[in-house]
Amino acid sequence: MRSQVIIIGGGPSGLLLSQLLNRAGIATVVLERQSRDHVLGRIRAGVLEHGTAQLLRQAGVGARMDAEGHPHDGCYLAHDQQMVRVDFTESCGRQVMVYGQTEVTRDLYDAQDAMGATHIHGVRDVVLHDLLTDAPFVTYEKDGRQHRIDGDFIAGCDGFHGVSRASIPAESRREYEKIYPFGWLGVLSRTPPLMEELVYANHPRGFALASMRNDTLSRYYIQVPLSHRVEDWSDDAFWTELRARLPDSVAGRLVTGPSIEKSIAPLRSFVSEPMRWGRLFLCGDAAHIVPPTGAKGLNLAASDVGYLFEGLVAHYGGDGEALEHYSDRALRRVWKAMRFSWSVTTMMHRFPDHGPYEQRMQQAELDLLASSAAARQAFAENYTGLAF
Repeated sequence: MRSQVIIIGGGPSGLLLSQLLNRAGIATVVLERQSRDHVLGRIRAGVLEHGTAQLLRQAGVGARMDAEGHPHDGCYLAHDQQMVRVDFTESCGRQVMVYGQTEVTRDLYDAQDAMGATHIHGVRDVVLHDLLTDAPFVTYEKDGRQHRIDGDFIAGCDGFHGVSRASIPAESRREYEKIYPFGWLGVLSRTPPLMEELVYANHPRGFALASMRNDTLSRYYIQVPLSHRVEDWSDDAFWTELRARLPDSVAGRLVTGPSIEKSIAPLRSFVSEPMRWGRLFLCGDAAHIVPPTGAKGLNLAASDVGYLFEGLVAHYGGDGEALEHYSDRALRRVWKAMRFSWSVTTMMHRFPDHGPYEQRMQQAELDLLASSAAARQAFAENYTGLAF
């Protein structure tokens, strides 16, 4: 088998890249280890930056998002019983779209099926070959047989634990990592959201977030020690703790119910450089991980895809230099998003080694957002997404 671009990983970034390229007349093959049902069963974030929503529309998969998604003009930051609203449209003229990652993935699958794109699920033992030549290829095992695909380029969209990043020699990679000393316990419930916009809460007992998927499906999180297990938390215990961390003015509005899904996610920041090695290009979690506090994970993957799509289209249009700057362009935006996610995580969470000084610094940061239009503008510009 041969294809112009071989995409490793059938999550949203791999599907989006395939969708954009096929619409531009560039052939792809997508290889995915898991089944389609497994991919669609993943529970992930749902805040889409302005640029991500635009890219989905460009890919021809924005209709359901625009019909069923929830545009948000701002968010709330709570501390000391105060609710500070950052108005995105007033501060920077943009919105975000709340639309679940599972729904984005479903829309991409439907669009890929309609155009007859090639997806191969259930692959094992994927190996990338001859990346520094102009004839790279991929081998894999499926149903007990060995297969080979030749291509012009390989896009590694296979996440943090995938084979793509590991295919770059260790001595040629620079990796940067910060592990946070806590996790997020998240609950999905079929209940109406607390507020019409997201609420981020800084509380002496720890961080909390009130989010949503739609009018009847809510997603809530609380900060917990890494030593905790999901089994340690009954639904009643979770709701009691969440209510305690919210300002009194909104805690009474909380509607509780049985959890549909409950999990604990550790928080980390991670970047691997470069994001290109010969004919291999890394996208999304294969190259970087951000704490979920700034809602940047899927959005960074989308901007990577946007840069790579532009470069590949230009390459096949005759521009021999089009792909040379992919890694530099992507990493500049990655590090800005890393800074924002780190700053919001630091501002909103309680760290085990923080004392009175650090807590007063958090208060000062939040007070600055409450009192300074310039601070709110900077926050809004970063939250709704820097240009790409």
